[in-house]
Amino acid sequence: MTATLEAITGRYVTLDVAGVPQRMYFEEAGSGPVVLLFHTAGADNRQWRHILNDAELTNRFRFIAPDMPWHGKSLPPDGWHTEEYLLSTDAYMATVLSFCNALGLDRPIYAGCSMGGRIALQLALHHAEHFSGFIAIEASDFQPAWYDIDWFHRPDAPGGEMGAALVSANIAPQAPEVERWNTQWMFMQSGPGVFRGDLSFYTQDDSLVGQLDRIDTSAAPVHIMVGTYDLTCTPEDAQRTADGIPGATLDIMPEIGHFPMSEHPTRFRPHFVEALARMG
Repeated sequence: MTATLEAITGRYVTLDVAGVPQRMYFEEAGSGPVVLLFHTAGADNRQWRHILNDAELTNRFRFIAPDMPWHGKSLPPDGWHTEEYLLSTDAYMATVLSFCNALGLDRPIYAGCSMGGRIALQLALHHAEHFSGFIAIEASDFQPAWYDIDWFHRPDAPGGEMGAALVSANIAPQAPEVERWNTQWMFMQSGPGVFRGDLSFYTQDDSLVGQLDRIDTSAAPVHIMVGTYDLTCTPEDAQRTADGIPGATLDIMPEIGHFPMSEHPTRFRPHFVEALARMG
């Protein structure tokens, strides 16, 4: 076996989010127009490693994939042990905008999956002027919780393994076995209470309901992507959302679940290439 040195580079940036210093880790590769890549709840930027290692795409785009605070290599803020982690829409948007400002990014393309896709729609509604387009993957206006999220932070159960067990049902059966288990491994490594705090935002924030028609796709295009095997954000959820946004486009991806870039990267790639082309 020969050694392979990947072109991905990792760095840290310390930024201010609503008066709180946050030291965020991010990886990047390529050159050209900037595409931000945001991960799902309970995971980290490793979900995007296949795109970051795609030489054809990195010859055309500069991809930047952060770890949100509390995720992956981004530590929680000082004093984290004294507070309950509950992600909010305002904190999420402030983090994205502060990250862009700290790196001096001028109207990047935003791409995010699951909770990262939900916040794409929030950014399109409230801060479209800062971005040149939005790729909202496995995203819709709202999904109510269909499980008790308190299960994911109990002293008598391994929250990471419970989270992985839950998401295993949301991976398409066509996913390669190695990527199925790689995807679940990231959830097994999630910090205590982090998946629960993410899901609180994802399932309890209903602020997009009744507001989709205010999103102006002439300012920045919105492209929604959904896998046919996604049981939390179903194709029907994504269709309803796309129908509510004037000018939005929708791609329903066959034989893909809730984590397309991670669970089945080769099947996801042509869909993502098409999405990038739609950003203008």
